[in-house]
Amino acid sequence: MPSELSLFVLIRDASTIVQVVMVILIIASVLSWAYIFSKFKEIRRAVQTSDEFEERFWSGIDLADLYRQLAHQAYHAEGIENIFLSGFKEFARLRQQAGITPDAVVEAAQRGMRVALSRELEHLDEHLPFLATVGSTSPYIGLFGTVWGIMNSFRALGAAKQATLAMVAPGISEALVATAMGLFAAIPAVMAYNRYSTDVGRLANRYEAFTEEFLSLLHRQAHAK
Repeated sequence: MPSELSLFVLIRDASTIVQVVMVILIIASVLSWAYIFSKFKEIRRAVQTSDEFEERFWSGIDLADLYRQLAHQAYHAEGIENIFLSGFKEFARLRQQAGITPDAVVEAAQRGMRVALSRELEHLDEHLPFLATVGSTSPYIGLFGTVWGIMNSFRALGAAKQATLAMVAPGISEALVATAMGLFAAIPAVMAYNRYSTDVGRLANRYEAFTEEFLSLLHRQAHAK
């Protein structure tokens, strides 16, 4: 009996509908774990980059020197660095042009930073809706497989002249496997979504706070002369 009702045998001998449900849940689970690991690395890198950049930014370094250092780095700037580069690029470009008022220079830098900020937040939110979808729908998809497996079991039970536990055990077992797979796909996705949504929210607040502080510095520089 244990060998006959092994997990592999239950999946192999399950009805077509239940097998389709299991395949969907397996794919959803694999994709979820891939996004969970990639998002973990992405958020950790964004936090480290922000810590290192803000340490340099508030060390008293000249903003033009910091801009040149970041602009000539080999890797593509992202996160808070990209916000700084976008704002200071517009600030330096328009400040050198004649006839541009200081307020117009600051407004252009602000627009550049806002665009960069929006792109960075959009990048941080990437794949989070998928995790939310998997977390909310997987239990119901598994439940559909469960109901279908139980229906098949009772159908076989009704057609039999003599009902035995061995007749309904495979159908009930495959139904329970579908339920377990739905929960296995949903629970990590929900936990990861809640954790990463909080982390993204903290990074968003950090980026917005830096944007406002940097904008104040640019405003003072623009009106210094």
